[in-house]
Amino acid sequence: MKTKMIKKKDIKTIDAQGRTLGRVASEAAMFLMGKTKATFERNQYCGFPVKIVNASKLSITTKKLEQIYHTRYSGIPGGLRILPGTETAMKKGLKELIKLAVYKMLPSNKLRREMMKNLKITD
Repeated sequence: MKTKMIKKKDIKTIDAQGRTLGRVASEAAMFLMGKTKATFERNQYCGFPVKIVNASKLSITTKKLEQIYHTRYSGIPGGLRILPGTETAMKKGLKELIKLAVYKMLPSNKLRREMMKNLKITD
């Protein structure tokens, strides 16, 4: 696997202050996949590194936090855990919710892990 030097100007910065979770996550996913480039190839990573700032100032209501959930499976029968967004936000913060939303928006192939390595989220 080739590694290339990332220049400072190539990093895309997204300000999450006052924006909704889905809009920030979808914009980050588009940049990570490289769909905004003319040289987009589905079978190679050609995206940008993305930095999301002001994650704690994300605009999200308590009603929406109750509707959001994610699953965790331990691998044993009966090991499926369904966690609501309120529990995740209280324990790990809004950064974890953004990370999970972006993860679900990326294609589920071998490049997903490489794309997620290029995502940085700060408060």
